[in-house]
Amino acid sequence: MRDPFEGQKKSGVWTRFRRRMLEADSAIDAFFYSILSGIGRAYEAYSARLERFNIKGWRRGIVEVTSDGLTMGMGGAVLMLALAIPAFDETSDDWLTQAQYSVTFLDRYGNEIGKRGILHNDSVPLEEIPDHMIKATLATEDRRFYEHFGIDVMGTFRAMVENMRANTVVQGGSSLSQQLAKNLFLSNERTIERKIKEAFLAMWLETHLTKNEILKLYLDRAYMGGGTFGVDAASQFYFGKSVRDINLAEAAMLAGLFKAPGRYAPHIDLPAARGRANTVLQNLVEAGFMTEGQIFAARRNPATPVDRSDYAAPDYFLDWAFDEVKRLAGGRSFVLTAKTTVDMTLQRVAEDAVESNLRQYGKQYGATQAAMAMADLDGAVRAMVGGRDYGESQFNRATSALRQPGSSFKPYVYATALTNGYTPQSIVPDAPITIGGWSPQNYTRRYRGNISLTTALQYSVNTVAVRLAHSIGRQKVVDTAVAMGVRTPLKISKSLPLGASEVTVLDQLAGYGTLASGGRQMTPFAIVDLRDSEGNVIYRHSRDAPPRRQAIPPEAASNLNRMLYEAANRGTGRRSLFDTAPIAGKTGTTNAYRDGWYCAYTGNYVATIWVGNDDFRSTRRMTGGSLPAMTWKKLMSYAHNGIEIKPIPGVGGVPDQPVLIADAQAAAAEGGPALAESLILSKESENLLFEIERLMRQAEKLEAKAPPGPSAEIRARESGTVAWRAEPAPEAELEPQVEDAEPEQVVEITIREDGSKSIERGVE
Repeated sequence: MRDPFEGQKKSGVWTRFRRRMLEADSAIDAFFYSILSGIGRAYEAYSARLERFNIKGWRRGIVEVTSDGLTMGMGGAVLMLALAIPAFDETSDDWLTQAQYSVTFLDRYGNEIGKRGILHNDSVPLEEIPDHMIKATLATEDRRFYEHFGIDVMGTFRAMVENMRANTVVQGGSSLSQQLAKNLFLSNERTIERKIKEAFLAMWLETHLTKNEILKLYLDRAYMGGGTFGVDAASQFYFGKSVRDINLAEAAMLAGLFKAPGRYAPHIDLPAARGRANTVLQNLVEAGFMTEGQIFAARRNPATPVDRSDYAAPDYFLDWAFDEVKRLAGGRSFVLTAKTTVDMTLQRVAEDAVESNLRQYGKQYGATQAAMAMADLDGAVRAMVGGRDYGESQFNRATSALRQPGSSFKPYVYATALTNGYTPQSIVPDAPITIGGWSPQNYTRRYRGNISLTTALQYSVNTVAVRLAHSIGRQKVVDTAVAMGVRTPLKISKSLPLGASEVTVLDQLAGYGTLASGGRQMTPFAIVDLRDSEGNVIYRHSRDAPPRRQAIPPEAASNLNRMLYEAANRGTGRRSLFDTAPIAGKTGTTNAYRDGWYCAYTGNYVATIWVGNDDFRSTRRMTGGSLPAMTWKKLMSYAHNGIEIKPIPGVGGVPDQPVLIADAQAAAAEGGPALAESLILSKESENLLFEIERLMRQAEKLEAKAPPGPSAEIRARESGTVAWRAEPAPEAELEPQVEDAEPEQVVEITIREDGSKSIERGVE
């Protein structure tokens, strides 16, 4: 039987539940109301107390401005601290000694081409540097050096006013401490981030060093043109004497180099150097350091430097080689001689190709900078151009500038496809594709339908590259690029196959060099051998470098070489073609025409070039197949004259006859330097010279130990022993060990009474 009170019971439970919920809600409201009311009463009490200190009139304005200023200042301090952290990350515990190497660099033929390091520059104490050299530096670079805290606020404000008045940059606002911070820790790249770091590091230097120590470091480490760093090295280079001995006119010329050594170096433009020196002399008077009478003689008798008009150091290459030396030396020795891979003939051709083409076509294409690197297929870098003017900017765009490679990245995509089941004849649709809302388009805005991989690469079809990467996996593309030599970390994104991730010129040189080598990984290097001050070999590339491994299968490399041969000869790289050798390569152009690339190779050399602007400004529709390809051709066509042309793996059509020397000289008449009778030293000849050099060193050591006599005959056996015999003391013999000996080969070195030597090589 149904309970007649069941409905009333349910209604009572619901009523009690609602009542409890209302009570809880009321308690919560009361709790927050009491808190808010308490805050309100506290604020009213606080305001009432402040009324006792109420300020009216002009004093109130001062208080308000001060209060707001302190608030914004606290916020600014927090912001400055956040900005300072990246700057301080540039320092290290050994920042003051990390560059304490003195390295003499030789080219591939053993000729001295420059020096790097500090030990040979800082041997002159500050007390021994002439007073007029120091005054000329401070009067020109930082007159308030001993008064500011690292940043010259008044000097910066004065420079801003003068620059606004002239509507151009006529004065620099950086203090001497800021310039030293840039030289020690940063590059010359003109960015806001760099200027912020520079300011913080200048203050950091002021807290860690005395003013005199900062001044001494600046005088030792500033670039002074001609491949020299520091005033003593510059004095030796330009005037042939120590900085201790220079006069006022010479000091003024040296002090004028700090601003723009590439523009005012006397071996480049002597009238400009003397004009700049005259400005420095005037600065001495304006700063109150000297009188007109004291500088009169220096004005009437300007400095006359040593003739260095034929001197041209490969400075960008030497900077890169110096970094490699520090890595290889490992702190074992600090006075070193490094034989490098650079070929100065090819280096000059590369520099001329970059500068002349930018001068001729740069304005037309809206491009102001370029970077180029060239290497043998074993990785030996023969030429490197890091920018147009080392004196203006020491930032190496070939090794350090990160730029999107555009379509020149696509060979890594196709290499991955060829190692994952695709062939050059595989058909892939050139049709619209959308991945995650992103729809790439071709450069022509048209589609070709079903095409082969060869055709797709020849015409640089974007949709096919994206489709391939999406199908095989973008991570595999990155792995292939790394295996082929790309060292810059690649960011995986949908646009990766179109070259959205940034790389360096050296990365591309390694990747394309791997293809030219039949798939064996090519690592660019600068040092052939490294010796300490006693001539002992610390490092030799042929002995100590790790063996090259197979990055991609030889068959895949050969297939891709044929595809890139089609791209260069029938696709976008036709402006790079020359008659001497077959070419395989790929162009690259990024969004808004910011970057133009051409990366290509023959059976002998590989070279990559980037052209654009430092400030990422767009060019005037410059593509990789225009100015970059033309510049590449100017270097490579010259390099292939008078040498044996080797085939590209997988590509035929090598000319039977090498180009004659007369043809090379005709090519030189178009703008290259005069061609010597032998342009390139063969690898066999280079190895033979190494062997003769080693034997000569052994002979010189034995000659020093030999007893006196009218004549001595040194017989060097590469089978493991070396013996000398002297008359009239035939009983004296030595048998020191010779490392890396080859049995049965004999070199006869005879030292005559007049001191001359004769060398005969044979086999026993």
